[in-house]
Amino acid sequence: MTISSLLPINESQLKALKERYEQNGQGHVFRFFDDLEMEQQARLIKQLLELDVERLNEIYKKAVSCAEAAVLNPSASVAPLPDAVFDSVLKSSPEQIRAWETLGLSLIAQGKVAVILMAGGQGTRLGSSDPKGCYNINLPSKKSLFQLQAERILRLQDIARQYQKPGQLKDCIIPWYIMTSGPTNGPTHDFFEANRFFGLKKENIIFFEQGTLPCVTMDGKIILETKDKVAIAPDGNGGIYAAVHNKGIIQSLKERGILYTHCYCVDNCLARVADPVFLGYSVSKGTDCGVKVVSKLAPEEPVGVVCVRDGKYGVVEYSEISQEVSEKRTADGSSLLFGAANIANHFFSTEFLERVPTFASQLEYHIAKKKIKYVDMTTGEAVTPKSNSGMKFECFVFDVFPFAQNFSVLEVDRKDEFSPLKNGPDAGVDCPETSRRDIVAQHVRFIETAGGKIEHDGDFEQLQFELSPWVSYAGEGLADFIAGKTIKTPAIIETKADLIRFIK
Repeated sequence: MTISSLLPINESQLKALKERYEQNGQGHVFRFFDDLEMEQQARLIKQLLELDVERLNEIYKKAVSCAEAAVLNPSASVAPLPDAVFDSVLKSSPEQIRAWETLGLSLIAQGKVAVILMAGGQGTRLGSSDPKGCYNINLPSKKSLFQLQAERILRLQDIARQYQKPGQLKDCIIPWYIMTSGPTNGPTHDFFEANRFFGLKKENIIFFEQGTLPCVTMDGKIILETKDKVAIAPDGNGGIYAAVHNKGIIQSLKERGILYTHCYCVDNCLARVADPVFLGYSVSKGTDCGVKVVSKLAPEEPVGVVCVRDGKYGVVEYSEISQEVSEKRTADGSSLLFGAANIANHFFSTEFLERVPTFASQLEYHIAKKKIKYVDMTTGEAVTPKSNSGMKFECFVFDVFPFAQNFSVLEVDRKDEFSPLKNGPDAGVDCPETSRRDIVAQHVRFIETAGGKIEHDGDFEQLQFELSPWVSYAGEGLADFIAGKTIKTPAIIETKADLIRFIK
């Protein structure tokens, strides 16, 4: 057989590629190769060249082994977090919180802080095929999740600039690294372009794609979605670690002089982006890997809990601990013993992110069994299964916790920092209506804490009031304008001038 010049490899290289896949038990991916058009052959070869088939087989073996072990021992050995690694803003003094905040703002002013946003998900459950960050939760302003977060960065850059000396003033920049996925990468780019990057400088917003892994059958064979295409899926939010290395993000962080990174998920509308309190707390503790948590609402709340798992720091899922353990309370009875609910909100030192490859082979991949479209290897016909036909592999962002040298946990107030968007409209929980309610309620609290009042009846799902993060990141800078005054509604406060304009 003569190899066309249109293919990306020559005849001997193709032979070697086939032998490599055969030796790894995956030679079936070439089952239909000779029947394909030249362009189709080129597309399949390119995909197979980029795939690390040996690593895939190792991931499959380890994932299956861990899943089998979990079945044999369904209850993880867990212990509560030691006091030495746990603090709470709810129990810390105002002076301590201010000290953490001051340190965080000083680091931002020095250009030592960046943000990584995990934004690979689509809004499928929300009835949208757009990236989830583009979603409008029906705030009075109609702002998207992306815009809310961008305005928080804008405001924080402005605040942090005041922590520079007048004679040394320079642009205060918080680089924003946005991890997308295959389906969301293009639309996310386009959305930012169409919105002129929400006032941020284009060069300080860096997009990169998370990795993918092939889907496999229950016995570990690579699934062909079509005759010329391997079925692939994103490798989970834990894919961030491989992606920051493979996509040049580590190099970018080092070139910019970034020492610390705040990492969070796009679907939390209350996320305090580059939170100076969290940053300052983590750095003051010498943390290389840290996590924010909120107090678990009830023993039965289906959330993962940060704790000591099998002797190492980690997250135990709700289904992995018994009812008896989940109901245990602290000695004074004030809270659940296992109550540090994980909210996918993290601190990393750049040194820690650099170190991940040294233990990457030990990270556990989790199996998700799915209905995966495939080609029948006998007939060549496309099949859309009605039941689970294969598995995807995912690594979770918290899978690195056991490898931290200086781990720390900061508890924050749920009502101020956590309102996830997981479900479609009218679901009643973690949905657009609750996200809108929680943001508006927070904005009302900002005004009231500053000594002002808002005309409202307590129905925050309907109240036509909103305070731009550009005006106030966390309630600061309002008292001089609204103390002792009432703001009439409807009101969308986009500038300090609006604060005055809407005073009754």
